[in-house]
Amino acid sequence: MKKQLVYIVIAVTALLGMSCRKPVASAPTPTVLVTEVIQKDVPIYSEWVGTTLGFVDAQIHPRVQGYLLKQVYQDGHAVKAGELLFQIDDRDYKAALDQAEGTLAEQEANLRKNKQDLDRYRPLLAQGVVSREEFDHVDQATRATAAQVEAAKAAVETARLNLEWTQVKSPIDGIAGFAPVQVGDLVTPSTLLTSVSQVNPIKVNFPISEQEYLQASDRIKEHQATGRAKGEPDLQLILGDGSVYKYSGRFYRVDREVNIQTGTIEVQGLFPNPDAVLRPGQYAKVRAANKTQLGALMVPQRAVQETQGQYQVAVVGADNTVTMRTVKPGDRVGDMWIITDGVKPGERVITEGLQKVKDGMTVVAQANPADVSAPSSASSPLPVSQNPGGQSSPPAAPDVRHQ
Repeated sequence: MKKQLVYIVIAVTALLGMSCRKPVASAPTPTVLVTEVIQKDVPIYSEWVGTTLGFVDAQIHPRVQGYLLKQVYQDGHAVKAGELLFQIDDRDYKAALDQAEGTLAEQEANLRKNKQDLDRYRPLLAQGVVSREEFDHVDQATRATAAQVEAAKAAVETARLNLEWTQVKSPIDGIAGFAPVQVGDLVTPSTLLTSVSQVNPIKVNFPISEQEYLQASDRIKEHQATGRAKGEPDLQLILGDGSVYKYSGRFYRVDREVNIQTGTIEVQGLFPNPDAVLRPGQYAKVRAANKTQLGALMVPQRAVQETQGQYQVAVVGADNTVTMRTVKPGDRVGDMWIITDGVKPGERVITEGLQKVKDGMTVVAQANPADVSAPSSASSPLPVSQNPGGQSSPPAAPDVRHQ
């Protein structure tokens, strides 16, 4: 009887356990966003960081010493060549000019007297009335007085220049900076009064590596011979706010030496600046399309995963099965990445949802609306980044015309 009771309890327990079990639901198929691998000709850009400077940056110093009476120009305004900038007290220099002119008049009078004496002595010497020694004495006095006249003329010219230099004028057209001096200051030739910069055109200094310079050596020679190398690209300028400057520039010249500390050489670009938007000292990036990669295969950068130096993309096949594929990336162009090996045109790669998939998984693939415009944006002028191997693209040929 007890055995039968135990069997009944076991059977009831088993039935209750079976009744509490629920069927196990299968995991839902993940949804991912995909975009197609595009193929097109892509301009490859090199980019360098530079600084703007005036085509001519003139530091204005006085040529004479004196008290500053007036600042004529307005700080930061455009000035013309020959325009008056400062007025220095000129009273001492006017007096010095008057004194020099008086000395000159005195010496000229002495010269006229000595010439008259010499003209009188010449026939007397022929007649034997005066000796050769007396004649030579008058002749030498006349010559000495003539030299004194020339010296007096030079003193007058010096005094006149000193008087003119009390008016400090701009040597060039440009923009005058803030004056570090003020009216009433005693200024000397070592005093910086202001600076004037010619900003149209404006120069941009930027360093390129020695390797880039050597790679461009043949085009540099061609530029020296012809004025512009065949296929030499224009320069673009990216300003501090990320905007692209509306005027294209050109390579201008290269410095004479490589910096032994940085291994770079300075290059100058030249940009039109008719609106004076660019000012000396601005941060700027310079870029140039130095080559075009034909038939480049491109995917969005977010589609590429890096793990321990290996690069992979998740390719979704026609049956929506994921294949994790190792690829070889090249240059980055904007938000796109050129893939040199591992994908084919038109293949779909996952751009969002990579963390949810693994090799062999089936997914629900949807086109990524953010990548609809990728083909057109890829062809726009965008700076190139260094490729994973650490090698940057070779540069365009710089202009090497010397100053």
